[in-house]
Amino acid sequence: MAADWRKSSYSDDNGGNCVEVATTPTTIPVRDSKDPHGPHLAFTPAAWDAFVAAVKREEFPTT
Repeated sequence: MAADWRKSSYSDDNGGNCVEVATTPTTIPVRDSKDPHGPHLAFTPAAWDAFVAAVKREEFPTT
């Protein structure tokens, strides 16, 4: 089964600066939209949930 990739609604349509994410039964793969056939990161669902929660808490610098 192919992954159903999606990108953030905050991403623009200019082809750059986009991260795509998909959901599979065991992993959450993440890739650069400019290189869809290139490498991707694979998170466990628990690790992805922790990452998203940290982003929402603004734990990462923005500059």
